[in-house]
Amino acid sequence: MFDRALERLSGDIAIDLGTSSTLVYVQGRGITVEEPSVVAVERSGTSSRVVAVGADAKRMVGRTPEHIQAVRPIREGIIADFELAEVLLRTCVERALGSRPLVKPRMIVCVPVGTTEVERRAIQESARAAGGREVSLVGKSAAAALGAELPIHEATASMVVDIGGGTTEIGLISMGGIVVNASVRAAGDHLDRALVAAIQQQHNTLIGERTAEEIKLRVGAIGGIDDGSQVRVKGRDLGTGIPRDVVISGHEVQAAYTPVLEEVVEGIRRALSRTPPELAADVLDHGLVLCGGGALLRGLPAWLSERTGLPVILAEDPRRCAALGAGALLQDPETLVRVAPA
Repeated sequence: MFDRALERLSGDIAIDLGTSSTLVYVQGRGITVEEPSVVAVERSGTSSRVVAVGADAKRMVGRTPEHIQAVRPIREGIIADFELAEVLLRTCVERALGSRPLVKPRMIVCVPVGTTEVERRAIQESARAAGGREVSLVGKSAAAALGAELPIHEATASMVVDIGGGTTEIGLISMGGIVVNASVRAAGDHLDRALVAAIQQQHNTLIGERTAEEIKLRVGAIGGIDDGSQVRVKGRDLGTGIPRDVVISGHEVQAAYTPVLEEVVEGIRRALSRTPPELAADVLDHGLVLCGGGALLRGLPAWLSERTGLPVILAEDPRRCAALGAGALLQDPETLVRVAPA
């Protein structure tokens, strides 16, 4: 009874702390915050001052003077800058709850497969410093499976592929527990970097990763989709140093993306090679579910189906699956223990 009273006073929360964005789910209210995982810092000598967090900070990427840096404290799913990660967490929690709660909230934080014990402790310490009373960690693929409303408690295999910004999380869940999981460092950010490199090589022009992301949103696709789409972007000529326009075709974009997505395919195959035969048969029958922002790339479900030989289904709300699933675990402590990262 006392624990339930604490929950009502604190507003327990679940956090999908991602490389590209951070989502916060508040119990009883749903997802209330969805912010880019970016912090802008002004540095002067040995001192520093945070000037923006989230969307405001992201608008500064590639556009700041030398003394201001727009930093992404989460890299490939792992905290790279603990102080700024704490700032990001605290800001998102404050925005989610609206005001300081009477009681510190209980927190569940999604983490990638393969995080080390040291990294997990760092995440927990950052979450506690951001105001968490009690911090639990959950594997991101398991949370995504719950958020996609897969029947993970049944004696059948549910397979999810969560393509985020820094990692692709692959999980196979049955009877409420993780049977196989894997993490591949090939995801949305890697697509952007591959495109930057391809344009540099083919057009002798340098563009920023923010521009590469815009290209992805406008003409990004995979799987032979060729509607003749083109996009004109601005970059810096590497020979003269002068800004110039270049026209990028959809075909060039697909060619740049293919090697990165082949790594995702290889990760799925490795996970399937470790799957018990009976559950592998379930995957063949029911297929896998795509989650994460990277799952929205045009043509990806059909392309993955062709490359793996499996049915591939796009989740209803792929960006929010992990946050929604982690939110559901706030009221399901038994499943939370079973899907905690190993």
